[in-house]
Amino acid sequence: MLLEYAAQAAGGAILEIGCGTGRTAIPLAEAGFEVVGVDLHEGMLELARRKAETAGVEIRWIAGDAAALNLTSPAGFAYMTGNGFQHFLTNEDQNQLFSAVSRNLKKGGVFAFDTRFPGSEELMQPETEEYWRTAEETDGSRTNLYTIARYDALTQIQHYTTIRRQENGTEERTHIDLRYTYPQELLRLLEQAGFEAEGLYADWQRSPLRPDSYSMVCVCRKK
Repeated sequence: MLLEYAAQAAGGAILEIGCGTGRTAIPLAEAGFEVVGVDLHEGMLELARRKAETAGVEIRWIAGDAAALNLTSPAGFAYMTGNGFQHFLTNEDQNQLFSAVSRNLKKGGVFAFDTRFPGSEELMQPETEEYWRTAEETDGSRTNLYTIARYDALTQIQHYTTIRRQENGTEERTHIDLRYTYPQELLRLLEQAGFEAEGLYADWQRSPLRPDSYSMVCVCRKK
């Protein structure tokens, strides 16, 4: 899907929001597209720069908040992968994101992004410590991973704690908050932001969205 819409972006760069280490931006640049990647985390961008240099491609990397982005020339296609939309936790955060995308996208340009689908299985996880999986470290040791999930129905935010418990008894905990958005809610947000939804799918291959879907991929076009 990314290549398809990138090819349709006549006369404009491809903008990736939350580009991370360049996992998708670099292949697009290798395919001959002009790519701009923006991310908050300078450490990830530094790795992306090294990967792009190794691949022999030039990409404009921008460190900063996507909500404050102002490109000198609007992009022809914008996208966001990895469920990055869920990191915009409040209504204001979401509105600012859509405003920024609209500001930096040509009229008629497509914005595609994914987010986890707010299905019952995803949101009704027990608030107790649950075994997730076992990971093998580079030194050959094994680490057991556990998760604790607590969903706040008022804010639509899932509070995740991941516990890494190593064989030597040491333990590390990390926390992340993820906002869930319902399909009809998302369609209304897009309409208010000046976008026309072209489709909501279960994956990037355009599989039909179902009540038991894990992911929701949105494709919309700037009016």
